[in-house]
Amino acid sequence: MPLIQVDVFEHELSPDQSRDLITKITDAVVDVTSEKLRAMTWVKINEIKDGHWGTGGIPLGLNDVKKLIADD
Repeated sequence: MPLIQVDVFEHELSPDQSRDLITKITDAVVDVTSEKLRAMTWVKINEIKDGHWGTGGIPLGLNDVKKLIADD
């Protein structure tokens, strides 16, 4: 029974994006393993509050993610 956990900032994903992500991650697991695992594949999206996640000793927030996306 695969359990995949995805950490994102709170309010980073819309409900539609969350559903799409769960579907696509499940599809990827099934593609690599077996269709028989579809019903037993758990995907959990954890929402992290701004400032409760960081890298290099610097706390980050959703605005930091939005800036990274805008710089593409």
